Amino acid sequence: MKIDVCFSPVLYPYYKDSGDTIVVVVDIFRATTSMCMALNNGASSIMPVATVEEAKAYKDKGYLVGGERNVVKFEFGDFGNTPSEYTREKVEGRDVVISTTNGTHAIDMAEDCSCLIIGSFSNLSKVAAYCIEQKKDVLVLCAGWKDKFNLEDSLFGGALVEALVEKGGYNARFDAAGVALSMWRDAKPDVMKYIANGEHMKRLEDHGLVDVARFCVTIDTVNVLPVYNKHTKKITVI
Repeated sequence: MKIDVCFSPVLYPYYKDSGDTIVVVVDIFRATTSMCMALNNGASSIMPVATVEEAKAYKDKGYLVGGERNVVKFEFGDFGNTPSEYTREKVEGRDVVISTTNGTHAIDMAEDCSCLIIGSFSNLSKVAAYCIEQKKDVLVLCAGWKDKFNLEDSLFGGALVEALVEKGGYNARFDAAGVALSMWRDAKPDVMKYIANGEHMKRLEDHGLVDVARFCVTIDTVNVLPVYNKHTKKITVI
């Protein structure tokens, strides 16, 4: 089996494989971390939508809606894009619609793949265990920032590469996977220090979200494996 890392959704067509590859979509700050939290707190499903207009239409139908554009919460939203907002009291047993600047865009890009799962540092071990159990090739699809490279998603890619190589015997002899792994090994002793000058970290600082960033780079805070169903267009846990 092999694992590789795609640093931006705009590059995904060059990595897209018609075979049986597991695509792990990751948006550390903050969409996939929030999705994992919502599902860990009992949400029935996450319904990712690409546009603000779709999100508003679901809100008008009575759905709970979360998300943001350019870090700012929708004025009509029930939630923003911060994991702690998705409490059990608010989401248990409910379908939650989410639309974000980057994460739901990446899901939309890869929705036709044979297996799409949602990754974050908060469920890193669950993602790694599932991939190893399935014995399939893996591609980490980083949501990035408006199709540009970012640090935090790429670091997750490196962390998953390390786990699959060390525990699953995966082949990661690819340039992007090697760069992601090298970044992760440099960052691992103090991830917050490593990303301190990152562009998205600065955006979160400007909005008073440093503590959120700290939570988002903490490993294994939830115990769920979210999987996207391209027929229902919902993300649920297995």
